[in-house]
Formats: sequence, structure tokens, C-alpha cells
Amino acid sequence: MPDWDVYLVTGESLSAGRSTREIVGAAIEGGVGVVQLREKDRTVRERYEMGQELRERCREAGVTFVVNDRVDLAQALAADGVHLGDNDLPVSVARDLLGAGAVIGRSVSTVDAAEAAEAAGADYLGVGTVYRTGSKDDVPEADHGVGPERVAEIAAAVDIPLVGIGGITTENAAEVAAAGADGVAVITAITRAEDPTAATAALGAAVERGTTERS
Repeated sequence: MPDWDVYLVTGESLSAGRSTREIVGAAIEGGVGVVQLREKDRTVRERYEMGQELRERCREAGVTFVVNDRVDLAQALAADGVHLGDNDLPVSVARDLLGAGAVIGRSVSTVDAAEAAEAAGADYLGVGTVYRTGSKDDVPEADHGVGPERVAEIAAAVDIPLVGIGGITTENAAEVAAAGADGVAVITAITRAEDPTAATAALGAAVERGTTERS
């Protein structure tokens, strides 16, 4: 079972001039549990080449490695799994292609979507966006996120793990965990941090505090 506390979504264009390789290495040192290869502005070929090294580094460190959106890329990289959105293959199809042992995640923002994803066989949910985020360019200006309240509603409705995503920082991660999230998924909270290792560790500590508050 993956360690959900801190889940890094990669984005080299959001990494303050540093490579994804550097950021992932630093996050591993800081205790990251899951790394998702995203890199939306790279070609599939470039993501494949980058993913080969990331997969090995994650495997050596015991960190779960998943691919954003692309089931074919997850297969080619022998990744641990894939994370799917509304416009990607259905969870059931991804399961048929990747097998029973694959970790399959699904992005959701409502209770209905969460229950449907669980019923379809998703292993975990990415719930959000929790707060307004600058790492997505398709978020309407008026969208301030679903908030910790929605995280709590979804956590109460499903039995699979969920991570909050969107606008999460070391300052609000504990609030998200206290609402019921098993962890937090971030991009810039780690990739733009002056010290990504320390930022990863701080996020993990915040999630632990929030989890303690919840219990």
C-alpha cells in the first residue's frame, strides 16, 4: 500500500529552473510517498525518457511511481500505476490493461463522482481542487476550490484512500488532512520551494498533525 502522506506531481516548468530529476531526488530525501509523472508540456517521448530514470529512482527508494493520464505510457514504463481524469480512459479499462496489481487513481470533485470511481475499481482518489491553484490553466477565475468541507464529505462517502490536491501548502495541509484526506498531492509546494527536501518533510509533518486532530 502506498504511503499517501505526501504525493508529488512533477512539473519541470514549475521547478524554478531545476530539473525534475533534482526535484524528485530531493523529495525522496524528504520522505515523499508517491511521485506522479505529469510534465504536461513535454512530448510523450520526452516523458518516457524522463520516466525511465524516475521509475528506477522511485523503485530503489520504495516510492510509488504513477503516470498522469496515459495508460500506454504507464505500461511502457512498467510504472506502479496511473492517475486518470475525466477525459482519460475509464478506470475499468485501465484495470483491464494494467492488471489487478496496478495502482489506479481518479480525479474527482463531487461525492457522486467519488462513489462512481470507487465502484469502478479505483484504488484512490485525488480530490480537488481544494483551494485555488496556479498550476492549472483551465481553472475559471471565480473558482476558489471545493474546500476542506468537500474533502470531508467525500471521505465520509467512500472507503478508499484520498489525497487533497490544488493550492495545498505547508500552511493548509494539516487542515486538509484533518478534514479526512489521507495525504496531500502538490506541485509547486515542493517544486518551487527553496529547499524541496525540507518542504516535503514539512508537508508530511503537517499531514501527521492533521491526522492526529481528526482522530
